[in-house]
Amino acid sequence: MEPSVTAPVQIAEIPPPETADHALVLFSGGQDSATCLAWALARYPHVETIGFIYGQRHAVELTCRAPIRAALASPRLGADHVVDLTPTLAVLGQTALTADIAIAMTDEGLPNTFVPGRNLLFLTCAAALAWRRGIRRIVAGVCETDYSGYPDCRDDTIKAMQLALNLGMNRRFVLETPLMWRDKAATWALAEALGGAALVDVIREHSHSCYLGDRSQRHDWGYGCGTCPACALRAAGWQRWRSAQSSG
Repeated sequence: MEPSVTAPVQIAEIPPPETADHALVLFSGGQDSATCLAWALARYPHVETIGFIYGQRHAVELTCRAPIRAALASPRLGADHVVDLTPTLAVLGQTALTADIAIAMTDEGLPNTFVPGRNLLFLTCAAALAWRRGIRRIVAGVCETDYSGYPDCRDDTIKAMQLALNLGMNRRFVLETPLMWRDKAATWALAEALGGAALVDVIREHSHSCYLGDRSQRHDWGYGCGTCPACALRAAGWQRWRSAQSSG
């Protein structure tokens, strides 16, 4: 049985907030999105979250969202929204992230865990919700520095999406990507800077990044199979961060 969170994590706020803008965080329940949620809570007076169901193989991540939100409870934390995109993405073809298929590289040089259009669709849905709720900042945990080779995680993609969304919805959205140039070691360091050891522990115990949805094995860095690409990235980042702490 996983430990429960007994007290909210105290996020170090930046006084005063950089702007009065409200923020919407793409929050999957994974390490990156949990760190992004803490990052947004440190900056903006009102923060909402949005999650997506899309037939993901690691749907257990969805059950991790509530404990993390509870741990980050704050007057700044607003509503949570969940959008079911399963009917949409299911008809576009299976990948190793949505079906019981061995994880491998494709002939195009992309991992077969890549779900074509997924992040683009996520950002479009998030912007549509933000438009209705008067939210300007949309925060996503995509990263080009230490990632799985997904083209929709690249900085150029995000900049292009921001332009398209602003033109198509006639709003001035800002797509925030606080992890874009951070590797996983730096992401662990950011979590500690935002919420200390308490936030690091919440991410270790309650977030989920394993592509196979395995929460039966507990490692120093959290739960997962320990062998899939997501687990390998998370474990390597944890080890680099801990080594840097020891040497420092």
